[in-house]
Amino acid sequence: MKGWHKRYFLLERGILTYAKTGTDLKKGRLRGRIDVGLSVMAMKKKSMCIDLDTEDSIYHLKAKTRDLFEQWVTQLRHHRMFRQNEIAMEPPERQLQSDPTSNRRRLFLSKQPSALLKNSWRQNSQDMEKCCKDLSECESGLLELNLLLKNMEVLHRTFSAPAINLLQTEGSKKEKRGHKKWRSKNYSKENKSTQQQNPDTSSFRLHVSHPNLMYSEPVSADSCLDSPDSPTEASQMQEEFCRLAGTVHSTLRSAYTSLCTERDRVRSTLDCISEKDVLDGSRPLLQQVSSESRGSIPESLSEFFDAKEYLLSGSSSENEVSDDDSYISDVSDSTSVEYCRNENGIAKEILSNGNDCTVTRRDRLPSSRMNESVNLWSILRSNIGKDLSKVAMPVQLNEPLNTLQRLCEEVEYCHLLDTAANTHDPHMRMVYIAAFAVSAYACSFTRAGGKPFNPILGETYECLRPDKGFRFIAEQVSHHPPVSTCHCESKNYTFWQDVRWKNKFWGKSMEIVPMGVTHLELPGFGDRYEWSKVTSCIHNILSGQRWIEHYGEMSIKHSTTMGDVSHCKVTFLKSRSGGLNANEVEGVVTDSDGRVIHSLFGKWSEALYLGKPPSVTCIWRANPMPEDHEQYYGFTQFATELNELEEGLKPLLPLTDTRFRPDQRLLEEGDIAGAEEQKERTEVLQRERRRVLQENSMTHSPRFFKRAEDDSWVSNGTYWDLRKDPGFSKQEFPVLW
Repeated sequence: MKGWHKRYFLLERGILTYAKTGTDLKKGRLRGRIDVGLSVMAMKKKSMCIDLDTEDSIYHLKAKTRDLFEQWVTQLRHHRMFRQNEIAMEPPERQLQSDPTSNRRRLFLSKQPSALLKNSWRQNSQDMEKCCKDLSECESGLLELNLLLKNMEVLHRTFSAPAINLLQTEGSKKEKRGHKKWRSKNYSKENKSTQQQNPDTSSFRLHVSHPNLMYSEPVSADSCLDSPDSPTEASQMQEEFCRLAGTVHSTLRSAYTSLCTERDRVRSTLDCISEKDVLDGSRPLLQQVSSESRGSIPESLSEFFDAKEYLLSGSSSENEVSDDDSYISDVSDSTSVEYCRNENGIAKEILSNGNDCTVTRRDRLPSSRMNESVNLWSILRSNIGKDLSKVAMPVQLNEPLNTLQRLCEEVEYCHLLDTAANTHDPHMRMVYIAAFAVSAYACSFTRAGGKPFNPILGETYECLRPDKGFRFIAEQVSHHPPVSTCHCESKNYTFWQDVRWKNKFWGKSMEIVPMGVTHLELPGFGDRYEWSKVTSCIHNILSGQRWIEHYGEMSIKHSTTMGDVSHCKVTFLKSRSGGLNANEVEGVVTDSDGRVIHSLFGKWSEALYLGKPPSVTCIWRANPMPEDHEQYYGFTQFATELNELEEGLKPLLPLTDTRFRPDQRLLEEGDIAGAEEQKERTEVLQRERRRVLQENSMTHSPRFFKRAEDDSWVSNGTYWDLRKDPGFSKQEFPVLW
């Protein structure tokens, strides 16, 4: 995204390392390390580019000359084969030492899959015996930890009483100075030297022992040192507790590694057999479509801060932290989780034709997701590095929502725009706009298992939500390239965008690069905001548990009739190896002179915070997920409602509305065979209409959108008027399905 950069590469024994300069490469100052044997490689001869998909990252390499390109391709192929054979011959213990990410899926072809399977099961019994032994040791260690913890609690109760008496006798002056940490002089010296030698260990010791406890120093240090239960003994107990906890942690990690190794060994063996059969043509490689999410969105703020280590957390007794000790102020709790219904879940809506319509919105889909096997590799293996928008996919890979409806999902947290429209400070308005832009990605957290239906040219969708205060329309205005556009309006704001996507498959991951600009206007202040979306990437396309990440910079520009007022840059951080800083975002709001006014941080899947710890304010928090969302495509409550077709709404919608699309409706009802049949029929009809237009030298004209001067798509303002008078039932529309 930022152009090409010159780097120095070294390919040795199947491992490709690179650095900024040749000197850095010799000194070991590496910028990256790629295991070619575990990567999917794609070449582009015309542009002399080589793409390596390592599952965690996608590397794009480019050679300067044709000869250099061919040399690198030849060497990479040879080293890749060497590395794969090396992995196949290595024992499991050696693999764990040589590759710290050994739980990653390994794909390689074996000429003798039966021998590999035999060796796998021979090693299985040894690993399982070791795993059982580790778990037995963990059980003993946990019993010892429990005993130590009880002894430490007894010490705490013993020494907390004299500390309280001391505070009461010495008056309020000393009380204001706060508590000193409870430790002896000797322990302080020892701890200080330990911190200098290994600061990470000392900080871990203080935090793990009991993170929220602050101990008071006893009345007389001498008397305490003489007693058997002295602070010195307490510190020794803490050290023993931490040592034992570390041992238990290491043993558990060993057991976990053994289980992961065994799982990957079985997977690799089955993959070898399946892939060999695919190449021989004897049997297709079946891949299970994963519909599982990576987990529900956490509701507590403490989980986020635990990950960032901004605030201490942990279990605390009644006397340790009072209810008044609060680190976070939250202004979004009362508005973020709301559905604007009465006690029976019924919303009273007034449709645009003036009729009242009582709507009971559903809380789940008619049918849960069906687990079907799909031969993904046979579809995708010939399309590595290509745009997938023109590749036909089986309906099992879809979710029962449309791309037009996905655009509507982005306004789920429209209350942020209402808040911005009532905020007079322009920089705080920008904070709420930034939170709204980030919140658009929250629904994707649990949706990596499926893709939305591609809209048919001329397909439309409307969403009228008086409970949320907006009305929304969308239309597919172009098929090649696919362009989806939408318009959402409220008394407080107007929101519109046209989006084009480029989807590229890199062997293990699929990258989605959006193009187009999102626009927002706040008429009350004459403000206009513009921003572009960031890149998305879905990992583990062929196997394993799929997960999605978003990365890149989102620049939000704010302008008025008086010129630029403020600017906001939000960075979606790319997760590092091991899942560190996953889903995290950071942002700053600056004035027209570039000075930082506000700082933002959080996770696009959970919440966004204003300020810097420990004094921060929660601006936005994601709504809680339905309890059984994993079984229903990972849909949020808002997404569950989008494709619902109420009886009172049918005569008011145009026949091109997504809710009438048969393949999507059948998939929602669990009829996969019928959905596949209708999907093929709909695609044939679309190709036939396109052929007729080409033969007559005609072009498609969108019904409700038009081109603007800046080449973007905007609403022509006719949809809601035509809906009211004469009504869509009295108008002609093309037959889309």
